[in-house]
Amino acid sequence: MNFNFYMPSRVIFGSGSLSKLHQQKLPGKKALIVTGGTSIKKYGYLKRLEEELDKANVNYVLFDKILPNPIKDHVMEGASLAKKENCDFIIGIGGGSSIDSSKSIAIMAANDGDYWDYIFGGTGKGKAIPNDPLPVVAITTTAGTGTEADPWTVITNGNEKIGFGYDKSYPYLSIVDPELMKTVPPKLTAYQGFDALFHSTEGYLNKMASEMSDLFALKAIELIGKSLAAAVKDGNNMQAREDVAMANTLSGIVESVSSCTVEHSIEHAMSAYYPKLEHGAGLIIISKEYYTSIANAKVRDEKMVNMARALGKKDASKPMDFVDALVDLQKACRVDNLKLSDYDMKKEDLPAIAKNARFAMGGLFECDPHNFTDDEVLSILEKSYK
Repeated sequence: MNFNFYMPSRVIFGSGSLSKLHQQKLPGKKALIVTGGTSIKKYGYLKRLEEELDKANVNYVLFDKILPNPIKDHVMEGASLAKKENCDFIIGIGGGSSIDSSKSIAIMAANDGDYWDYIFGGTGKGKAIPNDPLPVVAITTTAGTGTEADPWTVITNGNEKIGFGYDKSYPYLSIVDPELMKTVPPKLTAYQGFDALFHSTEGYLNKMASEMSDLFALKAIELIGKSLAAAVKDGNNMQAREDVAMANTLSGIVESVSSCTVEHSIEHAMSAYYPKLEHGAGLIIISKEYYTSIANAKVRDEKMVNMARALGKKDASKPMDFVDALVDLQKACRVDNLKLSDYDMKKEDLPAIAKNARFAMGGLFECDPHNFTDDEVLSILEKSYK
């Protein structure tokens, strides 16, 4: 047994846990609140956060420009505001895009230059980060990325959508309150749940997987197989919401100990070219062909069977049983008919997207259990296109 386990974030999990924020030791007296969209305001979550900060005697400034696929320009703008306002720490509230952006803003609020100076992959310069980031408090209102329990942040710069992170970019504190997830609509509940699922399946199949990551991954897969369809069907089903929220946080820990695979490289390239493509939707669209490729490659037969059983197919005996279980879950969540053409993706762009997957996120190719060629990546895209 060999593994390196490091997860320094304090995670406060449970319904109503946002109301405990003011009781925590917060890392400063002035925060930059980072969020996006209108749902945080519409459902009163921002107001509740502000009330908690008032109780804790913490001042705050709002930066609410974050996009569903967050961009480098907003990272730099948020960091500039944090510097101008002398903020001590960053609070990300919302989905993965807000929390990821908070981590990146925290890095640039404490350092000079351009964010892409520090990025590995693509046109990033891969420089060492001189100063520690500001502390980050993560308050997740979705169950998808697991970013509340890992150091990773995914930001887009032009046609490069690249994941980045290191030991200092873990959140200082994370609040996981399933009550905040009740208002996520069915479609997005499904998209986000499958993202969490694939963080776990990819982490389980990965070359970097260990006994430790396998424990978290299989439990996350089991919880999603048990409860995602129920959460999609009835957003007020709190048992289902809690199960999926727990799976999400576990999937973040999987990402901390293991890694993603080529599946995520491909989707990052897709949504870099087509930013309106939701990350989870893109993963769902390519997932059947990706996992069929893994099954046919015969590189993780036993683990594929284990995943199928965890997902609910108790009589699984062969790798393709996982693909069947995956498609069954997509049907149960009513996301089995997603099409790339729904997002105006052009078939003639697929070769460029395939090349971009390796150019921007080539590190994940090295972690994948199968040695994917560019032609195989293109084949996954072509077979997934409809």
